[in-house]
Amino acid sequence: MSIMSDNWINEMAAKGMISPFEPNQVRTNEHGKIVSYGTSSYGYDVRCANEFKVFTNIHSAVVDPKAFDPNSFVSIEADSCIIPPNSFALARTVEYFDIPRDILTICLGKSTYARCGIIVNVTPLEPEWHGHVTLEFSNTTSLPAKIYANEGVAQMIFLKGESVCSTSYKDRAGKYQGQKGVTEPIT
Repeated sequence: MSIMSDNWINEMAAKGMISPFEPNQVRTNEHGKIVSYGTSSYGYDVRCANEFKVFTNIHSAVVDPKAFDPNSFVSIEADSCIIPPNSFALARTVEYFDIPRDILTICLGKSTYARCGIIVNVTPLEPEWHGHVTLEFSNTTSLPAKIYANEGVAQMIFLKGESVCSTSYKDRAGKYQGQKGVTEPIT
C-alpha cells in the first residue's frame, strides 16, 4: 500500500470521492482564525457538521454495543458542542465520501484537538464504502470541552492497494453503507 498525495486527492475529488471538496487548506473564515480543513500534503482535513449527539448517563444505562440505548444521547444542532468531562459526542462530517475499491481510508484526529484532551476515534473507511463519516469525540479531561462545527476536526489518510480487494464493504452489504446523518451503533 502507498499513501496518496495531494495531487492524487485532488484528482479523485474531481471524480466525486469527496463532496463538497476544498482543494486548499482553509485557516480563516468571516469570523477569523479557525481549525483548518481541506487538502493537506498527504491527506484531507474534514469538518464536522452542526449535528451532534452528546452522551449522557441520565438514565444510568449500561453502554452495550449489542443493545445500545438511543436515550443515552441528547441531540443538539448548533455551531459548537460542549462535551461533558470524561464523556463523548458523535458528529458527522460535512463531506460525503465515496471510497474507490482499491483505497482504504483512515480517519485520525487533528493535533489541535488532541492537545486539548479531545480524542477522535481512529476509524477506517473501507473500500467501496460511501456516506457521511460518523465521528466520535472523547473528552478525556475533567473539564467540559468544546468542538466547532464547520471547522477541521479530523484528517483522512488514503492508502492505495497494489490491487483491488477481493471483497469490499459494498460486497458485504455493510450496515453503515450510505449513512447520511449522525449514525448510532447498529447491531
